Amino acid sequence: MNAPAVPLWLASGLRTPFTKADGPLAHLDDIQLSVPVVQAMARQLASDTGPDLFVWGGVVPSLRWSNLAREVLLDSGIGPRIPAFTVVMACSTSMVGVFAAAATVGRGNAHLALVGGVDSLSNVQVGVTQRASNWLRQMAQSRSLKGLLRMAARTPLRELHLHIPRVANRSTGKSMGEHTEDMAKEWKIPRRAQDEIALASHRSAVAARDKGFFDSLIMPIAGLKADTIPRADTTLEKLAKLPPVFDTTSGRGTLSAGNSTGLNDGAAGVWLADEKGLARLPSDLPRVKLIDWELAAVDIWHEGLLMAPAYAVPRLLARHGLKYEDIALWEIHEAFAAQVLCHMAAFESRDYLRNRVGLDFDFGRFPNERMNPNGGSVAIGHPFGATGARILSQAVKELAVMPSGSRAIVSICADGGVGTVTLLETP
Repeated sequence: MNAPAVPLWLASGLRTPFTKADGPLAHLDDIQLSVPVVQAMARQLASDTGPDLFVWGGVVPSLRWSNLAREVLLDSGIGPRIPAFTVVMACSTSMVGVFAAAATVGRGNAHLALVGGVDSLSNVQVGVTQRASNWLRQMAQSRSLKGLLRMAARTPLRELHLHIPRVANRSTGKSMGEHTEDMAKEWKIPRRAQDEIALASHRSAVAARDKGFFDSLIMPIAGLKADTIPRADTTLEKLAKLPPVFDTTSGRGTLSAGNSTGLNDGAAGVWLADEKGLARLPSDLPRVKLIDWELAAVDIWHEGLLMAPAYAVPRLLARHGLKYEDIALWEIHEAFAAQVLCHMAAFESRDYLRNRVGLDFDFGRFPNERMNPNGGSVAIGHPFGATGARILSQAVKELAVMPSGSRAIVSICADGGVGTVTLLETP
């Protein structure tokens, strides 16, 4: 990737509280979760013109709409003439939405973009097989009783079963948790270290909530004002008692419900602007410079499914001549505590950097004490399409109060063997 052609800024956005699937937000679908966030962010603008561009994404598909972003925009009522398009890149969805918007903002009449995403894992649409779908469609198109009876006689009974989507990679057939178990074994990541990451995530999220850090980032919805997943009462002892959930037969499984993200509901947005667009946002809204970004992918049959950031982070830093110690804030998506630890191990492995990433450079020690100071996805939650915007807004708010020239790395791994990383800096 290259740095933006014009100076670009990120400003913190808003989000719903994140909740467990089938919990207090289960009655709201993707559009119903998204619209209040978009409307609340639009009210932050000094005028009624709305943003110049709207980019929104979701990971779990629905037959009720194709361009989710356009439907959210229209239902929000913020302006039917605003261009809107949908992005999908698994857990990186709303971060890659920022990158997509960056190709337009600062060019022509686009100066301000509202970017974000959503997923309601409470509202996953169940389907049928393709043959059964074709049969049902032809049945519906029959124009006579004779044709209807003829189609009924051809009922593909073997195909009339429901397809219930599962969180699994299509190419490998394995879930992200199963892939991460493989990564944990390859990198020799112990269970206790994973539980320690999870415990730190909960403690940091609870502390941030109690001191009011999230008050300007979370908007109330359905009677909720805060995330419902962070646990103040969790301990290493409680986490250690939880059984493995992905490798339950080998006796070597280490990923549990406590050190992995669950299925969640939520929506989140973030602002992307050039200098003109920034002037339309409230002056007290935290903002930082979007310096650069990197996308990476790995061979999912021969490498860890979620290891792409281990390529992207060093490449991005090398392009700017930076070491790990030059980054004041690290926001790393916690799909699984084990995945975070695998990334950290790869970051510090000269052999991995040289032979896999192609960089013969010593980036130094990874400063894990600077990572996720306000909690990560294990504690806060992970509605797939919303996570990128959530992490970016959280990073912007934390980084914006640091001294001028302070930098942050925001990193997200995603299903399919892809990942996205961005470099931010205070003005």
